[in-house]
Amino acid sequence: MGNNISKDALNAINKKTGKTITEGAVKKLASTVKPTTIQNEVQLRQLIKQVSAMAKVPVSEDTVKDIVSAVKKSGLNPSSMESLMKMMMKK
Repeated sequence: MGNNISKDALNAINKKTGKTITEGAVKKLASTVKPTTIQNEVQLRQLIKQVSAMAKVPVSEDTVKDIVSAVKKSGLNPSSMESLMKMMMKK
């Protein structure tokens, strides 16, 4: 992701949710993510809930489990916040 959030991803999320999520809000949340966040299931679940709250999109416990499982399998790193958001929006 680097310093730029894909405008396409942000636009897709905003369109899907009917909400306006700013790039600044995503960057602020992303700045709190550390490598240990992704490796620690409790912290990862908290991050998923924060993204869900920011997007104002409820995420079921089954979806949280699916995301946690996918992150563990893929070795998703903190710079892949965009991928995490896309995964959430598919549910």
